[in-house]
Amino acid sequence: MFRFTAVQPTLEDYWRSIILFGKNSASYKFALGKALLELPPAHSEIITLDELAEPFAQHICSHLKLADKQGTAPSSQFLEACRTFNRGELTKEELLASTVRLGFGDVIDAFHVTGDPDAVRFYADERSGRKTQLRLTDEFFRLSKQNAAESLSSELEARWRLVETAWELTLPQHVIEYDSEAEQLTVKLEDTHGRRPVTNCRDALNGYQKGKCFYCFTAIVAGTSLGDPVEVDHFFPHRLKPHGLGAPIDGIWNLVLSCQQCNRGPGGKFDQVPGLRLVERLHTRNSFLIESHHPLRQTLMLQLGTSETSRGQFLQAAYDRAKKLLVHEWLPASEDDRAF
Repeated sequence: MFRFTAVQPTLEDYWRSIILFGKNSASYKFALGKALLELPPAHSEIITLDELAEPFAQHICSHLKLADKQGTAPSSQFLEACRTFNRGELTKEELLASTVRLGFGDVIDAFHVTGDPDAVRFYADERSGRKTQLRLTDEFFRLSKQNAAESLSSELEARWRLVETAWELTLPQHVIEYDSEAEQLTVKLEDTHGRRPVTNCRDALNGYQKGKCFYCFTAIVAGTSLGDPVEVDHFFPHRLKPHGLGAPIDGIWNLVLSCQQCNRGPGGKFDQVPGLRLVERLHTRNSFLIESHHPLRQTLMLQLGTSETSRGQFLQAAYDRAKKLLVHEWLPASEDDRAF
């Protein structure tokens, strides 16, 4: 995780490190993150748990309708209260009271835990005695003023969908791949030989690239009208699929987000083989995926290998084969400052 924030970290990157790299034993962190992102920029620096309870509970209740398993513990009083509300057997007032009493117990303390002692904190815990409040930090308000909330919320939602799907289907027995027609990451269901759409590919991958084009590092903001258009690109061209590279060409390992210019503009990549230093960059990006927890981590290890050495060797072999078949090598004409 330290590598993710080692190069030009922004406030968005510190937020992403919390969402993408923190451990997931329940989905409460995602609900808290979404509730915080939805706060208006002019909100006071103090927010009470009573204020947070409604959006927090609403997000949990909505996701329980998508996937009933929202944690790894065998039971949860709070989740059961949300299920009871969804069945119409609990009033909204009763749900909010249960949320304040049961929903925030561990997540307030655990939200910022990423293993990085220097990580930015977006609130301070001021729960003490009868006080049930958080104090939002200057960093939080700076983040909220950077028009990043929509993109970060989309990334968080994609991460949540992947995690709850992993719990529901007990990954890694299932493999996540890309459906280019639906522009979705899908889960391969081995028992039925079918596939289940999971989440938007752009939202799932954008955070791991720090909101930058993989090739030239210009800003690309998935899921919004801000920034340049975002395109999903097969790093090793899709035309290599019949030749085989040792792992699915539509696998996460081979998908990157690109600006339109790099992907298919004048002088763009098209079906050329990316240069070797870009292969090294792909190894770094894939390491970010590996260092995060279920389910992208498990998918990458299934596709590429369990050790960093074996994954590097796989990419080198894929590059050698692609270069032999396609000959021409491509690099972007220019690049912004390196982001990772």
